[in-house]
Order: sequence, then C-alpha cells, then structure tokens
Amino acid sequence: MNSIPSISIKDVVVSFDKFKAVNNVSLDFPEGGVQFIIGPNGAGKTTILDVICGRVKANSGTILYRNKYEIQNRKPEKIVHLGITRKFQNPTIFPTQTVYENMKLAACSGKKRSWYLFNSKISAADKEAIDFTLETISLREHKNKISGGLSHGQKQWLEIGMAVVKKPELLLVDEPIAGMTSKERQKTGELLKAIGKERTVFVVEHDMPFVKEFASSVTVMHEGRILAKGSFEDISKNEEVVKTYLGHQE
Repeated sequence: MNSIPSISIKDVVVSFDKFKAVNNVSLDFPEGGVQFIIGPNGAGKTTILDVICGRVKANSGTILYRNKYEIQNRKPEKIVHLGITRKFQNPTIFPTQTVYENMKLAACSGKKRSWYLFNSKISAADKEAIDFTLETISLREHKNKISGGLSHGQKQWLEIGMAVVKKPELLLVDEPIAGMTSKERQKTGELLKAIGKERTVFVVEHDMPFVKEFASSVTVMHEGRILAKGSFEDISKNEEVVKTYLGHQE
C-alpha cells in the first residue's frame, strides 16, 4: 500500500431538511486495512458511507478518491466503476438462486443483462475470480446451495464475496456482524482483515470488542462531526470519547 489517502473528505456537509447529518467534516482516510467508524446513533456514520458511494448527495464540500477523482455527487454506478463497492447492513442477495449464481451475477454485472447472466457462460478469468472468492468466504463447498437456505452469517459472507469479486479498491461495510453468532462474528472479522490486506475497508460498527480486535484505525463521530481518530487504544483513552460514547457501552 502507498501513502496516497484512499479517501480525502474536505468541508463536507450533508443536510436532511435542517438537520446536518454530516457537519463540515474534513478527514483523510489512509489506504489499506480495516478502518472502523463508530459513534452513537445519529452520529453520521452511515451517512458518511452513503455520501462516499453516491447514495446521498453532499450539500457542499469535496470528496477526493485516491487523490485523483472528485466523487461527491457522482452517480452510484459511476462510483462503482472507479473501484468503490458498498455492502449494506441487511444482505441483498438473490435468495432463490444458488450461491454460485449470485457470485456469477456479481462478477459479470455491467456486462450483460441480469436475467441473461444466470444461464450464460462466463470467462475463465471470471470463473477463477469466483472460485477464489468462494474459498476466501468459506462458501466453496456450498456453491450449489440455494442462497436463501444459508445461515444469516453465510448470507453476509456471500454478499461480501459479491462485493469483492470484482476486486474493488475500497469496500464500505455497514454493521456486518449484527445478528451473528459469536463464531460467525469472529470469522467475519478475520474475513474483513484478510480483505484489508489488499484493499481498504471502511466498517461502521457498534460492537466494541469486535472493533478492538480487528481495527487498523478508528474514527469516532458525534452529532455529524469527527470527535477523534486513531488506534483503538488511542480513542479508548480519549476523555471526550469515553464521556460521549464509550462510557455508555455495555
């Protein structure tokens, strides 16, 4: 990984009516690793992901991707083509299709119409990428299983696999371990850490033991602003962070 920031946010404001969900935020996110964004409900965490991927529009400010592309207010499909992929909190898979068919659709998206992809042939390169990703997410032995029959954790892993099969540079993930068993949570953390060795991963999460174990860095938000940024050890010693957020954690 080089020293170019993955994302540089400068004076960004996102308002909904008169409420500023993101309030004049400026911040550089370095490239590589698993970078967590934490904070109370309504702090602006998910909105940061939304504005990066183009799901919501910035009222003002700039977002620079890899020190090269201004992406604020670009259409989501244009941002995806630059190498930014978003995984939402609830799995959005095709539950009546097999695991492999879901991966096939993700790998070939943008090349053909989705209804045609399920029955079409794919290139050797796409097949290799799918097989490698299925191995990474521990679903290779389940590739012919109808995805609706997977466990909650496996569905989350499948969607992560669908997000990374095209090798994006930046993966945005929103609360990936909600509803998981302890074993699934550990496996998810290990998966994100492995992905973060080759690309940058931003994760919004509330589970502090999970953040502590798997974070490369932590950004704390409160009321639409950046409260602190650093290692988990750094932010856990920050009196304002403890008073505002960590002191309320169970």
